[in-house]
This record gives sequence, C-alpha cells and structure tokens, in this order.
Amino acid sequence: MLSAAEPALDRLYAHHSQWLRAVMYRRVGCRETSADLVQDVFLRLLGRASLPILEEPRAYLARIAHGLMVDCRRRQALERAWLDKLASLPEADMPSPEEHLQIVEALARIDALLDGLNPRVRRVFLLSRLEGKSYPQIAEQLSVSLSTVEKDMAQALRHCYCVLMG
Repeated sequence: MLSAAEPALDRLYAHHSQWLRAVMYRRVGCRETSADLVQDVFLRLLGRASLPILEEPRAYLARIAHGLMVDCRRRQALERAWLDKLASLPEADMPSPEEHLQIVEALARIDALLDGLNPRVRRVFLLSRLEGKSYPQIAEQLSVSLSTVEKDMAQALRHCYCVLMG
C-alpha cells in the first residue's frame, strides 16, 4: 500500500539523492557512510504520512542528514570509548561479539535518551544509575547540596519519561 508521501518522495530521491550523497561524502569522507546516511534520510521520510511542501528541498534534506551525521559521530565516539575501556579488561572478562554489539547499542540509546539535559543533571543521573552512588555521595563529589541532587534527578527522570513516552 502506497502512502500519500511516496510519489513525492520518489521525485525527491530522484532529484536530490546524488547531490546529498556528494555533500555527505565531503563531510564524512567515506563513500559507504555517506551512502548509508542518505538512505537513512529517505527511510526517515518514508515513515511519514506526508511530506511538507518544500520550497528548499536541499536545505531540508541537508538538515536531516546533518542530524543523522551527528548521531553517527556520537555513536562512533561512544564505541571508541567502550573499546578503550575494553582494552583495560582481562581477556576472561571480554564480552562476546554479540554482547559487545548489545552494549554499544544500549550506550547509544542511553546517550540519545540523555541528550538535551544540562551537563550537571546528566552527570548526577549517570553517577546515580551507572555508578550506583547515593545522593549524599553525589552531592559531596559534585560540591552541591543534597537538594540540588534530588532536583537534578527528578529533572533527569522526568526528561527520560517524556522522551520514552513521547
């Protein structure tokens, strides 16, 4: 079944996908990554019931691609940090390739979930949830009041709930 957006999307793809691929290649320097990003742009648009009327389709496509590129770079940075951490583990504690992929995907989801929080609120949340620190320990470590930690945690939890529930 065709959605209302598909004929317009076909035209958009036909007229602008090569241009967008070239733009993304200049930004990321990898043909495969730029092709993947362009496909992701159009997959994202395919999921919409309708497309807006576009006076500047290239600017619209470039904006979506830029967001996807930022997400891709953040994921790569997370994966590099995880690999650095793995390098310090003994061989017996190394995760399997499947576990490694699951961990990287979980880290990317957590990063996306916490995107938009101010740095202190994010830090409070991570110290509590990932490091298991108590609120008084966090307050001492960050040199803030216990009340501030409680408010920051409430803000972080509210943010996560809103992101997860839409």
